[in-house]
Amino acid sequence: MSTDKHIRVRFAPSPTGYLHVGGARTALFNWLYARRHGGTFILRIEDTDRARSSEEHTQAILDGMSWLGLDWDEGPFHQADGLERHAAQARQLLESGRAYRCFCSQETLDAKRAAAAEGKAAYRYDRHCRINVEREEAERRAADGEPHTIRFDVPEGRTEWDDAVHGNVSFDNADIEDFIVLRTDGTPIYNLAVVSDDIEMRVTHVIRGDDHISNTPKQIMLYRALGADVPTFAHVPMILGADGKRLSKRHGATAVGEYASEGILPGAMVNFLALIGWSPREDREVFEIEELIGRFDLDGIVKKSGVFDPQKLEWLNGQHLSRRSARELEPLVTPLLVEQGLATEDDLRDREHWYLPLIDLLKERARNLHDFVRQARPYFAEEVEYDDEAIAKHWKDPAATAAHMRALRDRLEMVADWAEEPLETALRGLAEEIGIGAGKLIHPLRVSVTGMAVSPGIFQVLVMLGRETTLRRLEEAVERLAVPR
Repeated sequence: MSTDKHIRVRFAPSPTGYLHVGGARTALFNWLYARRHGGTFILRIEDTDRARSSEEHTQAILDGMSWLGLDWDEGPFHQADGLERHAAQARQLLESGRAYRCFCSQETLDAKRAAAAEGKAAYRYDRHCRINVEREEAERRAADGEPHTIRFDVPEGRTEWDDAVHGNVSFDNADIEDFIVLRTDGTPIYNLAVVSDDIEMRVTHVIRGDDHISNTPKQIMLYRALGADVPTFAHVPMILGADGKRLSKRHGATAVGEYASEGILPGAMVNFLALIGWSPREDREVFEIEELIGRFDLDGIVKKSGVFDPQKLEWLNGQHLSRRSARELEPLVTPLLVEQGLATEDDLRDREHWYLPLIDLLKERARNLHDFVRQARPYFAEEVEYDDEAIAKHWKDPAATAAHMRALRDRLEMVADWAEEPLETALRGLAEEIGIGAGKLIHPLRVSVTGMAVSPGIFQVLVMLGRETTLRRLEEAVERLAVPR
């Protein structure tokens, strides 16, 4: 979808909670669309619900967006700052005859609602004040200070629009009651506030979750009643859990900021979110942010709800880690190693010639940044921490394994050039001499020098550990195997 006018989109979260996956995906789609078309991305905090809004949540939203790299061009604006404008536009609707004052008390409305429920009928406001209260009387009662709301006078007919995702969407106005736009305390209802703000900010495209579709006909009526252009609407599919139910923490979804502490790269999270409900129309899934910008458009958004798959996020994160250079990963990995007491920053800086190749070695098997710590431990720790499952699987026969490891230690000691090819040649030569497959030496060797059943290529591991550490750990493994377990 293209347009000749300058594109202006907005992300308008409510600071009643943290920035979660669904909101982050909506923000991303708006941001990508603006960046793709050279438009403007506006951030607006919808904080008119003072009781539930908080500065803590506002800051968490800003931090989450900054971590994802979703920089905004204008804002953050606060919806609460526009209350006077909202009220003025409600009065404009009154003056133009598109709205009226409603003096029905909450008790009266509750009673009517209860009566409808008892009769098993759908409740809709009966337009009592529209029908029975003349305008002059309404103005007099309002001037006398009688509490009232302002309701929009819904016209007859249908309200429809061409949704950029769902195509033609149409609502029968007869199914929409005369909705309140201004409360008795003079504060706006959501539909008026959001339309007023979007008009003020010259928003051209409203990209949001399809849970807002039911609000759209009311908002279109308000745009038209206020004499404003109606923006293009694009209602994106909801994000569901694997069980098909609305996304929640039990599906693994959490505040976006928490994924940073779980070792997820922001680029991987952006990649993951972009593919929930949007198709790049090519047979690949790993994209850098600039690639997403170059491909994103509203035509690629699908109607069907997307599924939040934590395993896919983990896989994508692994793909992004493997694409990053050791130089890029070092500032992210080093603090974790230092925090775990495996090394100091000074030590790592002094051993850069060894440390950066180690990061390159470990990144191929890492799914998150914390995996670097787990995998790196054998290269820093004095003592090997043996995994019980690895021992049970690859040290099944302690006596035979001890004999093999002793022979392998002696053979490796004879290798003059401590490099992958000579080490592999030595091991395979020994395996052939004693009549066993190379794997019968490789797997117990891996457990002996790393304590784990899985690692990078074993000969790469031996080179990283070095001659002295490798031979010492083989000796220690032989001693451990000799002790009855």
